Amino acid sequence: MDFDVKELIEKAIEALKADDNLLENFKKEPVKTLEKLLKIDLPDEKLDAVVDGIKAKLAIDDVSDVLGKLGGLFGKK
Repeated sequence: MDFDVKELIEKAIEALKADDNLLENFKKEPVKTLEKLLKIDLPDEKLDAVVDGIKAKLAIDDVSDVLGKLGGLFGKK
């Protein structure tokens, strides 16, 4: 079964950002959460790339949010 990793990551990111409970479940059990969210059943090692991509994207977005808030502290918008 072929799948587009980038597409899966983007779909998952969108859903995770929209639902705090889903995000918490992802942090606890990323592979199980993705299988349910994306309605796919793949071996864990196949989903590792997707999990890693999602974690990286979420980390980058968190840093961007923090930097944006810090910029507001110094009068930058």
